[in-house]
Amino acid sequence: MSSHGIKSIAVTETHTFTIILAAYHMGFFFLMIQSKSGVLTPRVTKRHLFLWVLAKLPYSDWEAEFLSLSMMFKIKSRLWVACLGSWVVALFYSCQPSNPTSDPNNTNNMDSTFLQIIDPHSAAKPQDAVVKHLDLEIKVDFKSKTLDGIATYDVVVSPGANAIFFDTKGLTIRSVTDGQSPLEHQLGKEVPHLGQPLMVQVTPQTKRVVIDYATSPGAEALQWLDPSQTAGKRKPFLFTQSQAILARTWIPCQDSPGIRFTYNAKVQVPQDLMALMSATNPVKRSPDGNYSFNMAQPIPAYLMALAVGDLEFKSLGPRTGVYAEPSMLQLSTSEFQDMEDMLTAAESLYGAYSWERYDVIVLPPSFPFGGMENPRLTFATPTILAGDRSLTALIAHELAHSWSGNLVTNATWNDFWLNEGFTVYFERRIMEKLYGRSYADMLAILGYQDLRGTLSEMGEEDSATCLKLNLAGKNPDDGMNDIAYEKGYLFLLQIENAVGRERFDSFLNSYFQTFAFRTMTTEGFLDYLQDQLVKNDSAISNKIAIKQWVYSPGLPKDHVVPGCARFDAVDVQVQSFMAGTSAPKLIGTHNWTSHEWLHFLRKLPATISTDQMSALDEAFGFSKSGNSEIMAAWLEHVIRREYKPGYPALEAFLTKVGRRKFVRPLFKLLAQTESGMKMARKIYAAARPNYHAVTAGTVDEILGWKPNSNKP
Repeated sequence: MSSHGIKSIAVTETHTFTIILAAYHMGFFFLMIQSKSGVLTPRVTKRHLFLWVLAKLPYSDWEAEFLSLSMMFKIKSRLWVACLGSWVVALFYSCQPSNPTSDPNNTNNMDSTFLQIIDPHSAAKPQDAVVKHLDLEIKVDFKSKTLDGIATYDVVVSPGANAIFFDTKGLTIRSVTDGQSPLEHQLGKEVPHLGQPLMVQVTPQTKRVVIDYATSPGAEALQWLDPSQTAGKRKPFLFTQSQAILARTWIPCQDSPGIRFTYNAKVQVPQDLMALMSATNPVKRSPDGNYSFNMAQPIPAYLMALAVGDLEFKSLGPRTGVYAEPSMLQLSTSEFQDMEDMLTAAESLYGAYSWERYDVIVLPPSFPFGGMENPRLTFATPTILAGDRSLTALIAHELAHSWSGNLVTNATWNDFWLNEGFTVYFERRIMEKLYGRSYADMLAILGYQDLRGTLSEMGEEDSATCLKLNLAGKNPDDGMNDIAYEKGYLFLLQIENAVGRERFDSFLNSYFQTFAFRTMTTEGFLDYLQDQLVKNDSAISNKIAIKQWVYSPGLPKDHVVPGCARFDAVDVQVQSFMAGTSAPKLIGTHNWTSHEWLHFLRKLPATISTDQMSALDEAFGFSKSGNSEIMAAWLEHVIRREYKPGYPALEAFLTKVGRRKFVRPLFKLLAQTESGMKMARKIYAAARPNYHAVTAGTVDEILGWKPNSNKP
């Protein structure tokens, strides 16, 4: 195993389940021999459980657990023989090639990942007790900026277990019952980033846990917006952002990506507002403000989502539609006209869509990300509404998550690249199918530029630039950068080039079908890659260089560098302009897409003068651009060259837009000079109330801002 286990015999994490299964059944066989009646007594059941627990333990934990388990279960010498025999058989089977299979419709069984993975960002112990279904009741109170909730979980408790653990952060726990009687419970010590574990005493007979709770006004997942912060300026708005570990700030839950559950929900909101969730959704406003939701497919907690606001719906096709504030609905509908075609293209590549509908809600500008792949309902930033459909690759990205991420999910945030690297690859295949290879190539080059910038900032030798991460003790948001997205994409592109697109597509189809509604570790994927695609072919293995890509920092020297003739033509115009050609006389710019303009701005050298910037601004109106990608790239030059005519646009952009991708680099540039820092703090004082906690936390760190003070 990579992070724990018997390294000397190279048993991987997917083989661990084989070890568990063999130890479990061999132990059972030996124990049945010991039972005179041939029927398991309570005493024998404890011994049986001991074998199961021992079988799943990492090797490094044996010495610590051996004595305590011996005392707990009063193991006799003959049972040690049973343990030893079962492990010998188990280790033999673990060395055999694995061939994992999955029935995508069988979602009620405990994922085998539970038995092998410890999530460092969750207090849950799913091998002991795990949630399977949630019935959620929520009342939304805009006045107090809190949610009152009752979370009723169906749970499965393993034999011998006496507690179930939930993650909470900033929640008030009013009571915990089994639906009839109170259950003893206790909140543990506050842990940075993670909050407080909620321990509830249960027995193997416990089938239900009901938690009555309330959120705090400062709950990190919840963004409460006053009417003035919305597009319509008339009614308040609420949206959630649960990824990575913020679901625990609005629902007591087992907040690990490796734990899935279905849910129903009842939500009460003011009568003039509509509520939506990552579930079946209404298309019309309820007259009494009460809404009911159902999510029949099991999802992890980070995909729990809620939005409440002045919203309307417009259908785009049989399975697609858009929700937005009334003043934004027409623009949103026009921008996303290709969404049904995207869904069809995605299915033609990697199989049937498993979530019935794919709708998008356009949120207010404070949303911290480009999009969030909440199943059935993608949350999207209005910064992609460019007016020419030029930024809708983001929708293709979130749609692709319906397979990579939502269907097959990273087991922990250390394996985040399995969600995002796959999704970037899939996104670009969708865009290529719809708009051609050159279009997808432009996206790949822009992504490569982003990756190079991230590597330069972090350092090529930083271990955080490996695909497989170690985020224990850290905020998992630290791993959400271009490494997971773009290095992950390049690794998959490397595999495609090594085996051919046809073989790789067949492999990916099999991967999504085999592991549907299950979780995946990096090591599990690499095992499956070896078993199903590489198949001990040394030539292919050498071309891919798997270990170097996954476990080494930086990029392998022989990585694929994307290229595109359309950007080559842009480079010629950059050189021409810097050599003295006036901006209006640059060739072909009237036909450029936003991607070509973005490449143009990125290729302008640091030596560009303010006079040259003024000429470009006059010719192309960059300081008035309605395209957020172009505006953000232009504003970086504004800051570097202290181009004062661009300062009003800079202030307006940072005050209005809360998307972390744009906000973070601009504040970092401002913070590099004394005058820039002064400007940054002034802007941030006005902008911070509009930012989600995810973005605010990032900028707080850059500026040394003290959240509870009016001054940094």
